[in-house]
Amino acid sequence: MNILLKKPSESWAAAGDLHDLMARARQIRDAHWGRTVTYSRKAFVPLTNMCRDTCGYCTFVKHPDSPEANIMTPEQVLATARRGEREGCKELLFSLGEKPELRYEKARKALERLGYSSLTAYLAEMCALVLRETALLPHVNAGTLTSEEIDLLRPVSASMGMMLETVSRRLTRKGQPHYACPDKVPVQRLRTLERAGEKKVPFTTGLLIGIGETFEERIEALHAINGAHARHGHIQEVIIQNFQRKPDIAMANHPEPPLEDMLRTIAAARIILSPDISLQAPPNLSARHLAYLDAGINDWGGISPVTIDFINPQHEWPEIRQLAASCTQAGFQLRERLTVYPSYLAAGSGFIDPEILARASGMAQANGLARDQQHMGETA
Repeated sequence: MNILLKKPSESWAAAGDLHDLMARARQIRDAHWGRTVTYSRKAFVPLTNMCRDTCGYCTFVKHPDSPEANIMTPEQVLATARRGEREGCKELLFSLGEKPELRYEKARKALERLGYSSLTAYLAEMCALVLRETALLPHVNAGTLTSEEIDLLRPVSASMGMMLETVSRRLTRKGQPHYACPDKVPVQRLRTLERAGEKKVPFTTGLLIGIGETFEERIEALHAINGAHARHGHIQEVIIQNFQRKPDIAMANHPEPPLEDMLRTIAAARIILSPDISLQAPPNLSARHLAYLDAGINDWGGISPVTIDFINPQHEWPEIRQLAASCTQAGFQLRERLTVYPSYLAAGSGFIDPEILARASGMAQANGLARDQQHMGETA
């Protein structure tokens, strides 16, 4: 199967009237999702900040020689999980660099000291630990995965994710942000999307815009995601993430995409993607809340009351009551969801390991959203 698509000619997305585009996107959103916008209350565990990739826009990754490089211990993982549990979190989001042990001896030795030969094996054990010791649902952002790695993680995670980011192979050339990043070759990431679908894993993916891709390449990436979902039905949400400059990255002077560019991409995504795929944009840019809602999103993603956004640490998470007020101002009701969307909790769907499904179902209302609505101070 050729999972890299030919570029579609959809000039309406790039050059059409933005207001008309956003109105069309809102109509699709309202027809399927109504006037409810959701978020997931989470604790964020950066299991390791070492990675074999060196993306030009990343501030999360540290070279193994850096004093800041680390792999979290089981005790540290559990401490964060319990903090999240005390604050009403339902999701524990594991984020980590991709396979640093394959490139760096120091990363390999650090894993060996913990008793593991691969980061994926250690991640699976940490998910199992969280399931044993807390009431949280693990969500795993582990990057590209083999079929065997998905098999290892599926029984101990409620959902998984990996940003596709782009299908532009140009960006892997020398001088571009994905140069010498083996896990950012588009075909490798598309293969992970396919494998997750074949294994029936509720999956999160998305685009990173403004790193040098063309608008046409964004459209191509959206069609690739939608094609995988059409084959397998597993893409539960798509994130439209904007590149943000940071002082300690190779792209520190690269321009950020303007708001209009973000709105056009969000609206195009809502029009192209299947209506049952949730559409998300970053919540920690409060000045853009109303604009993003106008462009067709229905979800704010994970928000943590206990940990920072380790990927974009310069932007604090919004205060959830404040976010609820913004949504009310726009005519929406903010509701808390689980890391797994309601449609995947249906009996017989086959998308979640039975033991995790039992836990998730016990945390959900009849409509599949979180039973305990923390941000509103109520129990539904």
